[in-house]
Amino acid sequence: MSLSAIAKPRTISKLFLAIEQSEGVGARVRRSVGTARLRNFSPFLMLDHFFISGKAGFPDHPHRGQETITYLLHGQVDHEDFTGSTGTIDEGDLQFMTAGRGIMHAEMPRPQKDGSPVMGLQLWVDLPEKLKGVEPRYRDLRKVEIPIVKPSDKVEIKVISGESYGVKSVQDLAYTPVWMIDATIKPGGSMSQLLPEGWNAFAYVLDGELLCGTTKAQQYNNIVFDRDGDGVEFCVPEEYEKDAHVVVVAGQVLDQQVVQYGPFVAVSKEKIYEAVTDFQNAANGFERAKNWESKIAKMIR
Repeated sequence: MSLSAIAKPRTISKLFLAIEQSEGVGARVRRSVGTARLRNFSPFLMLDHFFISGKAGFPDHPHRGQETITYLLHGQVDHEDFTGSTGTIDEGDLQFMTAGRGIMHAEMPRPQKDGSPVMGLQLWVDLPEKLKGVEPRYRDLRKVEIPIVKPSDKVEIKVISGESYGVKSVQDLAYTPVWMIDATIKPGGSMSQLLPEGWNAFAYVLDGELLCGTTKAQQYNNIVFDRDGDGVEFCVPEEYEKDAHVVVVAGQVLDQQVVQYGPFVAVSKEKIYEAVTDFQNAANGFERAKNWESKIAKMIR
């Protein structure tokens, strides 16, 4: 069997359009995971495709119990948290953040000189219960660290996390096992992507149109797969006018309850009450949140 051969493609359980909504301060997002159409698709909690122009963003806010993966597609985003950690991710970079027992931070896009919106994806991933109390941590993955594989002259794949056509990504980016594959397919091109057995998986179309089997998917569509089969297949017919840009995401299913209250994720209501109380009292992981204000969010205050 070749590195890309799929014996049985996964079937599509649903396909739907991510609807635009407001989020943060002045930001617009298209949310697919985390809506009524796809909620708690373990280990995934939320997927936002964000578009941010001018003085807008995500000022000071807390997290507990999850990991976030931010993939920047255009522009720059500054980051600052209550530990004093600061940084910037640029176009093509990613940041993997583990909130663990608690973090308070701000994520603020830099306004672009040409007025274009800062764009990217943010994925929230649940943490296994035994790791929800770990210390917060970050891992930036720079564009130059991401392996690229070209199975044909019509397909380019960035192996952000996981494996594609025998090319493996940088390892140990997050606690919860997640694959993220970014593919650009030109008209006349096709690709196959093997996926770990039993993992949940979806594909989000960033641009263009493509076929997944015989099903047509368009820009801003989320294609959700059943767990049957060993992978997924995409093609862009010759007659299509533009390239398709799709991100394939798969994650190991966690056998645990999911109780979420805004930025707090736990396995029970009692743990959620604890998270809210700890944040309000600046305790048990949130000690440094008391009276903390980021510098980068002052531009919109």
